[in-house]
Amino acid sequence: MEYLAKNHSASTLNTAYSALQFYFVKILCRKFFVNIPRAKKSHYLPVVLSKSEVARLLVSLINSKHHCIVSLLYGAGLRVSEVVRIKMLDIDFDRMLLRVFQGKGKKDRFTLLPNSLHEVLRNQNRPKKPTDYLFTNNRGVGRLTERSVQKVVELASKRAGITKSVHPHTLRHSFATHLLEAGTDIRYIQELLGHANLKTTQIYTKVSTNSLQGIQSPLDG
Repeated sequence: MEYLAKNHSASTLNTAYSALQFYFVKILCRKFFVNIPRAKKSHYLPVVLSKSEVARLLVSLINSKHHCIVSLLYGAGLRVSEVVRIKMLDIDFDRMLLRVFQGKGKKDRFTLLPNSLHEVLRNQNRPKKPTDYLFTNNRGVGRLTERSVQKVVELASKRAGITKSVHPHTLRHSFATHLLEAGTDIRYIQELLGHANLKTTQIYTKVSTNSLQGIQSPLDG
């Protein structure tokens, strides 16, 4: 048991715990060892880019398709699994909204469609059918893969000289944090992100600079 604890994550250990509990209670009809505690999950603060780092990231993207993908990850707060599944019918140009169809938890939601992408997306809309994917693979016959987007973001961050560990989800974290710092109500941010629980969204209050405004370091004083 000690070996498992050292070599596996808390999530893996708790999954094993639940499986054993199910086996004893439901299959064997016996009492489970209730004195065995569940593993505590590690909690890490999200990595957030500054606005200048986001700008550098976007400038490093020469490919217009890649630029649009990264812009949507940040500007709409999308998960990588959501950006690769956008279809033309999901884009509401009149209301400047983007429908996320069956996102995490199999739920639909609407999020912001950046005004700066209006013309680019309109140009994409003309030759495509409503059921076509916005971003297709190199053969143009299917949607782009999540791994392809991950590579785009990783390479762009290196070219931009960003030393932080940057992944597609980093842009989603940055979207939420920058909205919070701009004074957007946290419940609205929760809706845009598609979080079922407000506690999930409240993690961004811990990385927002708002809570530190007006506080001076004693070194500077």
